[in-house]
Amino acid sequence: MTLPPVNIPVITIDGPSASGKGTVAERVAVALGFHFLDSGALYRLTALSAMKHGVVLDDEMRVAGLATTLPAMFRDGAVWLDNEEVTHAIRAESVGEGASKVAALPAVRKALLDRQRAYRQPPGLVADGRDMGTVVFADAMAKVFLTASAEARAERRYKQLIEKGNSANLPNLVTDMQARDARDTVRAVAPLKPAADALLLDTTRMDIESAVQAVLTHYALCKARSKQGN
Repeated sequence: MTLPPVNIPVITIDGPSASGKGTVAERVAVALGFHFLDSGALYRLTALSAMKHGVVLDDEMRVAGLATTLPAMFRDGAVWLDNEEVTHAIRAESVGEGASKVAALPAVRKALLDRQRAYRQPPGLVADGRDMGTVVFADAMAKVFLTASAEARAERRYKQLIEKGNSANLPNLVTDMQARDARDTVRAVAPLKPAADALLLDTTRMDIESAVQAVLTHYALCKARSKQGN
């Protein structure tokens, strides 16, 4: 695969589940007129594809094979898998848990690496995930790491599920969130951690708009520093 030029600006927003990174990243992309990459959706799609094909999630080679040929498409705010709209299906808790499991498999991460980097197109890209600033776009102009307490993130997920008419148990969500954090931070390949040069942003008591403005301000500063360096 031919990868796009590295001089296209990239903003990476990493963080644990339900830290708000997806919403913040999407709004930052809109504000700047940049492309948006929800890298987590690719892992969720891989997990969902494995489930649909009856592939055990720890079968690394078979899951990686599905990731390599993933018939996924993002169009008009909707997500499609093999011509089936799965926008809401990939947000199910079971798929999120599956995504965390397949994301720990080195062969799966390798299969999706070039696909993610191909989103780097003019005029720029905002990418959210767990290793965007440390691995996928290690040369990004601006990097941000969003975090929040497990309790705050579980409450956000609880509200999302209830608003969509799904049942939810808050204590169970806290436990699941902590287990997912542990799995993501200790995995051997591309563990969840802030890049050394990332802005650390705790959103426990911060609303979305404040987080968006903080990221835009950080990008403006990084852009100015880049111009001075040239």
